[in-house]
Amino acid sequence: MTDEIGFEIDFLPVGNGDRSGDAIALRYGTACDYKVIVYDGGTKDAGQKLVDHIRKYYGTERVDYVISSHPDSDHAAGLSVVLKQLEVGELWMHRPWNYSSVILHYFKDGRITDTSLAARLKDEMTAAHALEQLANKLGIPIYEPFSGSIIGGFVVLSPEKNWYVHDLIAEFQKSPEQKEADTSWIMLKKLSEAAGKAISWVAEKWGIETLRDDVETSAENESSVILFGNIEGQGILLTGDAGLQALNDSADYAQACGVSLPQILRFIQIPHHGSRHNVSTSVLDRIVGPRKPIDDGGTSKTAFVSAGKDSTTHPRKAVVNAFIPRGCKVIATQGSTKCHFRNMPPRKDWSDAVSLTFSSQVEAWD
Repeated sequence: MTDEIGFEIDFLPVGNGDRSGDAIALRYGTACDYKVIVYDGGTKDAGQKLVDHIRKYYGTERVDYVISSHPDSDHAAGLSVVLKQLEVGELWMHRPWNYSSVILHYFKDGRITDTSLAARLKDEMTAAHALEQLANKLGIPIYEPFSGSIIGGFVVLSPEKNWYVHDLIAEFQKSPEQKEADTSWIMLKKLSEAAGKAISWVAEKWGIETLRDDVETSAENESSVILFGNIEGQGILLTGDAGLQALNDSADYAQACGVSLPQILRFIQIPHHGSRHNVSTSVLDRIVGPRKPIDDGGTSKTAFVSAGKDSTTHPRKAVVNAFIPRGCKVIATQGSTKCHFRNMPPRKDWSDAVSLTFSSQVEAWD
């Protein structure tokens, strides 16, 4: 076992009810040379659980790479606990306030200066800014994760830097109003939240999908760091809260590098806790692969989704139904830590997780 290259991915529970977040730890390599990654830290409570988990199951006080997928507090807040209590080699995070002078002309309010814009972004993204300040205080180097960045044995597929700087930052909900800004995604989000309060159902069968190709998510979500690794032929994809454009861009980047994601992918994080506004039939065909006939049988891939223990909306049944016919065993956190591993020592008192099943009724759109 000592000479075998292996990995283990742990999704820790974050939040209750319909408030979910991500807290993910990953260890890979050989017994003599493991590397540890933390990808998002959830809330501060989840950050403490991450620290305790790494100490107990990874047997180390060191995290080689900490990655903040995007500045939402349910992903970034807990990372400050990791930085304070463990030895961290590198922090990878976006710092949109560093681009205030570049994007200033996108906003209609002529009184805004690059200094005031940077201050506003810092004030609105408190968890991310606090993380930056803490890293600087502790002397932890900070790098920005754009497509092509190498983080240990992984590569960033999205976001591409120009897209992030010139399109996404200006569309952040916490940015000032753009000149003739398109706020359609905000209306979509409100409609989605309203629909979640009174769910109606429609029938769905194997081979028939109700996902849509015209859905949108927020710019903050689209800015999520999409991370891909290939460990001994086992493709691993972490997606944060990414949406259709980021996922399609990731497929494009991988293809340009000669990588077919559907062929090599063995583990994927279902984006944004299983929201219907982050995936579509066409993008899943490109990332995971096409749907298989119902009599095809087994599963060759594993899909994890972070969902609150008592959530009624995470993950959406229509999203789970989309992953299962593509050969995925779908597993949700729902209040407990879930682990996916290969060539790693078994853990005492851990048992196989129960996977979600295909549903004959899914949430209606209208």
